[in-house]
Amino acid sequence: MNNAVRNSARLFGAGLRALLVLTVVCGVIYPLVVTGIAQAAFNGKANGSEVTQNGKAVGSELLGQRYDKGKDSTGNPIPDLRYFQPRPSAGLGSNKTNDVNTQYDLQVSGATNQGSTNTDLIAAVKERKQWVADTYGVPQSRVPADAVTSSGSGLDPDISPAYAKLQVNRVAKENHLDRAKVERLVDDTTEGRVLGFMGEPRVNVLKLNMGLRELTK
Repeated sequence: MNNAVRNSARLFGAGLRALLVLTVVCGVIYPLVVTGIAQAAFNGKANGSEVTQNGKAVGSELLGQRYDKGKDSTGNPIPDLRYFQPRPSAGLGSNKTNDVNTQYDLQVSGATNQGSTNTDLIAAVKERKQWVADTYGVPQSRVPADAVTSSGSGLDPDISPAYAKLQVNRVAKENHLDRAKVERLVDDTTEGRVLGFMGEPRVNVLKLNMGLRELTK
């Protein structure tokens, strides 16, 4: 009986020591080492790819955001056309009307999972296409897909060069800027394919609007 108790006590003690060692190694030392390496080698990415302007954080280069000037009578945001507009943002939508993530809310990040034959999606795309065509004075055939559809995350910070250039005339007019300057800003902000062959060329809307603010000073 005494041997059984002693064996049990030894096993309990060994298990407790292992628990304490693993807690210190995996729960304290390892996270501190990984965090230290990340802060030293990848400081910007480790802190959310934060973007600053004039010493103030203005957003993250990984997350989209809207540029609005208030809301209409129904509570929908009114785009501020002095700025380049991002692509639409849809979300999981449990606390949003019609699954529309109107403010790039991280809590409802995701896609609506509506198929191409879904009547709600078709109606929304038609409505967006009409708005883009009317707002920027182009035929609907020139409206790019990313201007009327959301990304899989609903938080895409980028738009296509085609959508950015579609907005140039209106943005230049609203800010009383020379069109060529705004077009050059779009060209300078456009990023190519990753490693030259992956993905598509893209324009980060936050960086584009930061450059626009510099032009309007």
